[in-house]
Amino acid sequence: MTALWRSVLALLAFALLALSPAKAQKTHIQPKLIAESRAPAPGGATTLALTMTPEKGWHGYWINGGDAGFGLSVEWNLPEGVTVAPLRYPVPEPLILFGMMNHVYEHPYALLADIEVDESVAQGSDLTLSGVANWLACTDKVCVPEKAVISVALKAGDGAVPTASRTRFDSWRAVLPQPLDRTGTWERRGDMVRFAIPLPAGSALEAPYIFVETQNLIDYVAPQKFSRNGDFIIVETRAKGEAAGPVAALLRLGDGRGISVRFAPGAVPAAGEAITGPAHAVDMRLFWTALGGAILGGLILNLMPCVFPILSLKALSLARSGGDVRSAKIEALAYAAGAVVTALLLGGALLALRGAGEQIGWAFQLQHPVSVLALLILALAITLNLLGTYELPSFGGGQALVDKGGAAGGFWTGALAAFVATPCSGPLLGAALGATLVLPAWAALPIFGGLGLGLALPFIAVGFIPALRNRLPKPGPWMDRFRKWMALPMGLTALALGWLLWRQLGSGSQLIWPIVAVGMALVLLAHYGAMQRGDRRLWLLIAAGLLFIVSLGGTVTEVADAERTTTASGSSFSPEALAKARATDKPVFVYFTADWCLSCKANEAGAIDREAVQAAFDKAGVVTLVGDWTNGDPVITRTLAEHGRNSVPLYLWYAPGAAKPEILPQILTPSTLTDLAKQ
Repeated sequence: MTALWRSVLALLAFALLALSPAKAQKTHIQPKLIAESRAPAPGGATTLALTMTPEKGWHGYWINGGDAGFGLSVEWNLPEGVTVAPLRYPVPEPLILFGMMNHVYEHPYALLADIEVDESVAQGSDLTLSGVANWLACTDKVCVPEKAVISVALKAGDGAVPTASRTRFDSWRAVLPQPLDRTGTWERRGDMVRFAIPLPAGSALEAPYIFVETQNLIDYVAPQKFSRNGDFIIVETRAKGEAAGPVAALLRLGDGRGISVRFAPGAVPAAGEAITGPAHAVDMRLFWTALGGAILGGLILNLMPCVFPILSLKALSLARSGGDVRSAKIEALAYAAGAVVTALLLGGALLALRGAGEQIGWAFQLQHPVSVLALLILALAITLNLLGTYELPSFGGGQALVDKGGAAGGFWTGALAAFVATPCSGPLLGAALGATLVLPAWAALPIFGGLGLGLALPFIAVGFIPALRNRLPKPGPWMDRFRKWMALPMGLTALALGWLLWRQLGSGSQLIWPIVAVGMALVLLAHYGAMQRGDRRLWLLIAAGLLFIVSLGGTVTEVADAERTTTASGSSFSPEALAKARATDKPVFVYFTADWCLSCKANEAGAIDREAVQAAFDKAGVVTLVGDWTNGDPVITRTLAEHGRNSVPLYLWYAPGAAKPEILPQILTPSTLTDLAKQ
């Protein structure tokens, strides 16, 4: 997907450049062509420097721009007898934007090229060089293909180099990577690519990073692991693409220094003593923006349908407090702690699994039938408790709960809210969670914690603002009726989880053990309540408990890895299907969804599947592709990451001939889609 996008971007940029006039025009990166000697000698050589000076906030690209950019090219107009070697690039810097790795220069830099003058050229001949330079200039928000005419006046002479010019060029040569005099080896092992760089043990290596010039080989944004095995530096990173044969790369050593390395296919020694690679400089603006988005997104989650049943539990608990100041504050803090801790644990698990090479994203806990079954049983347990079938101290015991301050009940209610609510990706939350793809763990974890904090903010406000707390109704007989009414949304949640489990497993034999588990859970809870009211048949409780444990074991062994065939409307998404659809030169609409994502289903029912929208799509010939993430899919996970997301929903609109898709809002309306179809 990324390689295709990069190729389309390059073709579009060059097409725009070809159609635009090659006259002097304002560019965001100012080029200038300079010669070390203005009088190169016939039979000799000199060096050219193409200096590039970006405006503040803009950057240019290395020869391999990474996931999105591309390097500079020059169409030379050379006088007879003059040849120009390929441009040599200084050591770039890695820059991650929107989940994509870029190899860039954010400061003035110079590309060097040697020129040779044939000995047949007569002294005094005009050797003026000119050409049209094409490059890509970008900020963190926009990219612009640029071009300019470059030239330098030269005359065949004695080859003299002024001292000031030599000093200037020496400074530029000093930051060029030096060629390594030995060839390394590389190999593909599973989903990893491994490189062996022959570098003596005494070589300084301050901030290693490998820039691979050969395309379609590595996943540029993936972490790089460096280790030393004797006189070899071993580099390991994730593979992406099917490149084979010799490979060219640049190893950054630190302080702007680097070496150019050629690799031949061959065996790579085992990893040795770990070398600390560079931690990508954290974009603090991205961090604070993502943290703010996570807090606000978590706050908005309180309005999402998937969270309402949990809010009903909290409303009941707060009503029990009767306005008691100490109890309300303790319970609010406990609820916040439960939400934040759970969000941190889920985020930490996500980062750990992703660091181990798993292709997963946010809401991974609902992509496995066993996890959904556990939530279903929990929802049933809460529903029966609210109906009064049995009592637990966390939900019953009215005055006793108030006397205890409600800390335990508040904590576990907050934990449950975070566990169930976080799969909903509301406004602002998708981009905030997407930022965790590119931030180090210490910076990503606070963003997950911010989500939990945002989820808890309303209850912190109630607990600590007397004016809000005083508006709560006083305890009374109404509470028993209120409690039973609150069983309704929780029961609906249990039904929704049962439907999700059926969608994940189908209607075959894999449903037998989950049905037995749910049935035994109901028997257990009902008989536990009967025993609280005086029933002495302990054997029934033990028998139901044993059957429940056996059925859980059967579920884990039989259906933990179950997969479901996508049945959504439209065609299934794959990079190949997308490429084929785009080749038709028709608009393409791609949406990524999951059965457990209520906001996804709301958008589908309220916008995508509406008759007017489908009619507009048919009239415009829109090709629709559906990416179903219900049970997890590494291809979809990577595609989400390529667009700066690790959660659903994600909606992409590819206009005919466009270099990249338009990312649509996470809340769709019919007019949004029909207007796009009419363009």
